[in-house]
Amino acid sequence: MAARRRTTARAVALPARRGLPDVGRLTPSGRSIALGLILLALAVGSYFIARDSSLFAVRTLEVRGGTPAIRAAVRAALHDELGVSLVRVDEGAIQQRLAALSGVRSFRFDRAFPHTLTVVVQAERPVLVLRQGDRAYLVAATGRVLRPLAHPHLSSLPRLYVRKDVHVAVGSVPVPAVGFGAYAASLARGVRPIGGVRFVRAGLGELTLVLGGGSDFELRLGDTSDLRLKLAIARRILAATGAATAGPGYLDVSLPERPVLSPDSQVGG
Repeated sequence: MAARRRTTARAVALPARRGLPDVGRLTPSGRSIALGLILLALAVGSYFIARDSSLFAVRTLEVRGGTPAIRAAVRAALHDELGVSLVRVDEGAIQQRLAALSGVRSFRFDRAFPHTLTVVVQAERPVLVLRQGDRAYLVAATGRVLRPLAHPHLSSLPRLYVRKDVHVAVGSVPVPAVGFGAYAASLARGVRPIGGVRFVRAGLGELTLVLGGGSDFELRLGDTSDLRLKLAIARRILAATGAATAGPGYLDVSLPERPVLSPDSQVGG
């Protein structure tokens, strides 16, 4: 008989597949899931406890920025926040209380746990003196009336006159013309037109700055569009010609691509 060949079976190790994750290791265990749910429940419970209890009640109100008068006004406006949980305080609540304060331009706040609410205010700065008969008021760049001005002759800010029948109240913009004029005056401070600005005239589609230097030279801007560009062009023309110091006249940049300088005010032909 032919000899039978014995065959020996050997286990052959297959190469491991690379790049495939072990799903079993990535799947969280039931214990881990339970622990995570417990921690989440504790966090949510702690939030509502802190929100509705005096644990983090506001005891100190710290106000920074602005003038002493503005800081005092902010503290008075936010007085009702004392005793409220820091968790409950939000920007909308503070904005609602500070909306009526004319001197506050913007603010930011921070919760300094456990008991301090810090508010940093940016004050509005006066750019214009509003004249109405023998009364005077300081006006911010937004057009809002900041406060009465007892001695207007001591201020070097430009003047804008309104009729006596215009209602002027602190914290409000009396008429749109005041807002337009204040905005133009604030931009003019940035480009510093030669001679400075003495008066502002504002109306429907008309915005004129009367420059200083004793010449009553008019810078006619038209409407409020492209004011930065108009003022920059005007400054270059006035610096090159010296027109603003030569006597009465005007420079019209209401169409900035076609500025017009009055012939009588040109120097050197």
